[in-house]
Amino acid sequence: MNFFRGVMGGQAAGPQPSGAETIQKLCDRVASSTLLEDRRDAVRALKSLSKKYRMEVGTQAMDHLINILQTDRSDSEILGYALDTLYNIICNDDEEEQDENAQKQADDLGVQFTDKFIEDPEHVTLLLTLLEEFDFHVRWPGVKLLTALLKNQGVQVQGIILVSPMGVSRLMDLLADSREVIRNDGLLLLQQLTKSNAAIQKIVAFENAFERLLDIITEEGSSDGGIVVEDCLLLLLNLLKNNSSNQNFFKEGSYIQRMKPWFEVGDDNSGWSAQKVTNLHLMLQLVRVMVSPVNSPGATASCQKSMYQCGLLQQLCTILMATGVPADILTETINTVSEVIRGSQVNQDYFASVNAPSNPPRPAIVVLLMSMVNERQPFVLRCAVLYCFQCFLYKNQKGQGEIVATLLPSTIDANSISAGQLLCGGLFSADSLSNWCAAVALAHALQDNLTQKEQLLRVQLATSLGKPPVSLLQQCTNILSQGSKVQTRVGLLMLLCTWISNCPIAVTHFLHNQENVPFLTAQISENLGEDERLVQGLCALLLGICIYYNDNSLENYTKEKLKQLIEKRIGKENFVEKLGFITKHELYSRAAQKPQPVFPSPEQMLFDHEFTKLVKELEGMITKAVHKSSEEEKKEEEVKKTLEQHDNIVTQYKELIREQDAQIQELKEQVSTMSSQNDQLQTTITQQLSQIQQHKDQYNILKLKLGKDNQSQANSQGDGSQVNGLQTEELTQLREEVEELRKQHTLLQTQLSDKEALISTLRSGASQTAEGSAGASDNTELLKELEALRSQIQAQSAEIHQMKTERQDLLRRAEAGSSDAVAGGDGSLDAAKMAELDSRLTAQMTETEKLKEEAKRSSETRAELEQQLASATSTVAILQTEKAKLQTEVQESKKEQDDLLMLLADQDQKIHSLKQRLKDLGETVDDEDDLDARDQTDDDDEEDDEDED
Repeated sequence: MNFFRGVMGGQAAGPQPSGAETIQKLCDRVASSTLLEDRRDAVRALKSLSKKYRMEVGTQAMDHLINILQTDRSDSEILGYALDTLYNIICNDDEEEQDENAQKQADDLGVQFTDKFIEDPEHVTLLLTLLEEFDFHVRWPGVKLLTALLKNQGVQVQGIILVSPMGVSRLMDLLADSREVIRNDGLLLLQQLTKSNAAIQKIVAFENAFERLLDIITEEGSSDGGIVVEDCLLLLLNLLKNNSSNQNFFKEGSYIQRMKPWFEVGDDNSGWSAQKVTNLHLMLQLVRVMVSPVNSPGATASCQKSMYQCGLLQQLCTILMATGVPADILTETINTVSEVIRGSQVNQDYFASVNAPSNPPRPAIVVLLMSMVNERQPFVLRCAVLYCFQCFLYKNQKGQGEIVATLLPSTIDANSISAGQLLCGGLFSADSLSNWCAAVALAHALQDNLTQKEQLLRVQLATSLGKPPVSLLQQCTNILSQGSKVQTRVGLLMLLCTWISNCPIAVTHFLHNQENVPFLTAQISENLGEDERLVQGLCALLLGICIYYNDNSLENYTKEKLKQLIEKRIGKENFVEKLGFITKHELYSRAAQKPQPVFPSPEQMLFDHEFTKLVKELEGMITKAVHKSSEEEKKEEEVKKTLEQHDNIVTQYKELIREQDAQIQELKEQVSTMSSQNDQLQTTITQQLSQIQQHKDQYNILKLKLGKDNQSQANSQGDGSQVNGLQTEELTQLREEVEELRKQHTLLQTQLSDKEALISTLRSGASQTAEGSAGASDNTELLKELEALRSQIQAQSAEIHQMKTERQDLLRRAEAGSSDAVAGGDGSLDAAKMAELDSRLTAQMTETEKLKEEAKRSSETRAELEQQLASATSTVAILQTEKAKLQTEVQESKKEQDDLLMLLADQDQKIHSLKQRLKDLGETVDDEDDLDARDQTDDDDEEDDEDED
C-alpha cells in the first residue's frame, strides 16, 4: 500500500517517477494483482490521472480497463472506476479552453481511442450489457461512455448497436429509469443514436418512444419546462424528420392531438424566458416537420386535416394574432401556419376567415401584408409573411379570385384597407424589397389561373391629378423603363412573365404598347455588367413569351415579325445565350430547392421558387420557337389542329364509352337483381311443389285407408247392426240428408233442362250460320266455339250422369233404411270410422312431432359431444407437446448430469494424482478415508463424554 500512497500524493524519499512510469506501474498492478482491493485502488488511481495524462492512460491502460469490465462484473465499484476512466480518455467535451490547434488534436485523440475501443464489436456489446445493471455507479458512466463513442464515431457504433440483439431496446429502458440524471443522459444518448439512421429511428419509434417522450414533456411542464423538454423535442425531431414511416406512425397514433396544449398562450406574453422561447421554437419545428412540402402530398394532406380537426391550426392562429409574442417565435409561427395551410382548401378557407383583434377587426391576411410592405419590420419577418401569403394562394383559385377582386374598380372600398391596395402600394413604393415582395405576391395570385390574369387587365391606376388613369400592366412597364434598382426590376419582370404566360390576351395588351418591344430589344442587345445580366435574361424570357403565346392578332407584332426583329437586332444565338443567364445565376439554384424564401440578406432576394419552375418549363420551348421557320410553324399549327380534332373525337368517344359503361353497369345491376329474384322464386316453387307432393301422398294414403275401411264395413254390416242396434236420432239425420240430396237432384234436373235448351238453340243458330255464310271468314271461329261448347256439354253430361248414380245409391240406402231398421247403423259406423281415423291421424301427427323433437335434441347432444371431443383432442395435443418438451428437458438434464459425473471423476483423478505426487515428495497428506475415520472417532468421544455427564 506504500506504493499507492506515493501515487496518490504521499511524500516518498528519492526521485519522483514520471507520469508515464506511474501509469505503467498502475497498469502492471491492475494486470497482476490477485486481490480485488488492489485492482480497485489501481483503477481508481488511473481514473485520477486520466484527465491530466490522457494520452498515456489511453495508450497503456485501455486494454486492462476493458479486461476489468469483462472479469470483475461482480464488483460495481471497480466497474464504475473503469467506465469513468474510459469516458475521460474518449470524451472531448471536458477539455479546457485551448486554441484551435490544441482542440483539434484533442478531438483527434478522442477519435483514435474510440476507433481502438470499437475495433472489437464485442466491446460495445459488453457496454450494452453493463447498461442493464441498475447500480447508479455502473449505469450512469456507461451511458456517458456510449454517448461519447457515438459522438466520435456515430456511424460505426450505430451499426454495431443495430446488429446487437436487443441493443436498441436496452437503451430505450433508460427513459423509464426513476433517476432523473440517468433518464436525462439517456435522452442525450438517444439523440446521438438516432442521428441520420432511419432503421434505428424506426426501431426507437416502435419501442413506444413517442408515448414516453410526450409523457416526459407533459410532466416537465410543456413549453414552460427546462432543458429536459428541449432534449425530448430534439429527439422527436430526429425521429420524425425525413422519416415517412415514423411520421405516419405519429399521425395514426393520435399524437398530433397531444401537441395542441403546447401552444396555449395567455393574454400577457411578456417576459418569456430564453428556455421557453427555445422550447416553443422546437415545438413549432416539430409541427412543420409533419407538414413539410418535401413530404409526400398524401401524408402532408392527412396531417393538415388532423391539425385542423383537433384545433391545432386555430391555436397557432391565436399565437399569430396575440400581443407581446417574441419576434422570433412570431416569425416561426407564421412559417408554421404557412405550411399547415399550404395546398389544403379547408385550412386556407379557415385562415381567410381569421380576424385580428383590432378595432375595427381586420383580416389576418391584411395585417400580415401590412408587415410585409413595411420596411421597418425585420427582414426574416417580412420573408415569413411572404411565404404565408404564397402558401395561402397555393392551389387556391378561390383565394386568388378574392385577392384580385380587391383590385377591381367595382369592389374597391375607400373606407377600408384591402390586400390589393397594400400590394399595389408595395409594388410602387421607394423600398426595393417591398417592390420585390409585392410583385412576387401578386404573381402568386395569378399562378396557373387564366381567369384572374384576364381580370387583372381591367385594373386601372390613378398616377397623378389631372392625368388619365393607366392600366396596372402599363404602369409596371413604365417603372421598368425608368431604370430603378435591380431588385425592383427583377420583381416586376417576374410578375410580367407570370402574368402573360399562357394568356394570349395579356400578350396582346403588352404588345399593344409601342414602347415595350423596343425597350426589351434594347435591354437584351446591350453589353452590360454582371449585375445587369439577370435583367437581360428576364427581358429575353419576356420577349420569348410574347412570341410563344402570340395569337398574331396585331399585324406589327406577329410571331414571324418578332422573330425577324430578334434576328436583325439581337441575333438568335445571342438571344438564347442571354436567356440562359437566368438558370446560370448562383441564386437561381438556391431558390429552386424549396418553396420557403430563405435569404441571408435582402440584396440576395432575387428569385422565387414558383418562378424557377416557370423558367424551367419555358426555356426550352422559347428556344425552339425562336429557331423555327414560318413553314415549320405552319406545319406545327396544322398538326396542332389535327391533334385537337383527334382529341375532340377521342373525347367524344370517351364520353360515349362512359355513357355505355354506365348503361352496362345499370343493366348488370338489373340482371343481378333479377337473377336473385329468379333464384328466390325458383326456391319458392320447389318448396311449394314438394309441399303439394307431400299433400298428394297423404291424400292417397288416407284414400286407401278409407277404401279398406269401407270394405270391412260392408263385410261386417249385419253383425254391426245387431251389435250396435238402431238409434232414432241417426235415422232422422240420415233422412234429412236424403231430403237434401233430393233437392240437389231437382236443381240439377232444372240446370240440365236449361243446358239442353241452350244446346238446341246453339245448334239451330250454327246450322243457319253455316247455310247463310258458308265461305265467311268467321265460320271457323264459330265452329271452334261450337266444339268447345260440345266438349263442355259432354263434361257436364258426364257430371250429371255421375250425380244420378250417386242419387240412386243414396235412394237405395234410404229405402233399405226405411224397410229394415238394421240398416240405420250405416251412418253411425261411417261416423265412428271417420272419428277413429281422425284420432289415428292426430296420434300419428303428435308422434311425428315427438320424434322430430327427439331428433333435434339428439343432434344438439351430438354437436355438444363433438365440441367436447374437439376440445379433448386439442388438450391431448397440448399435453403431448408438453410431454415431448419435458422428455427433451429430462434428456438434457441427464446429459448434464453425465457431464458433471465425468468432470467429478476427472477432478478426483487429478486430486489423487496430486496427492500421490505430494506423497512422493515426502509431504504428509491426509486421505479422505483417514479424515472420515478421525471425524467418526471424535464424534464417538463426544458421545461418551455426554453419557458420562
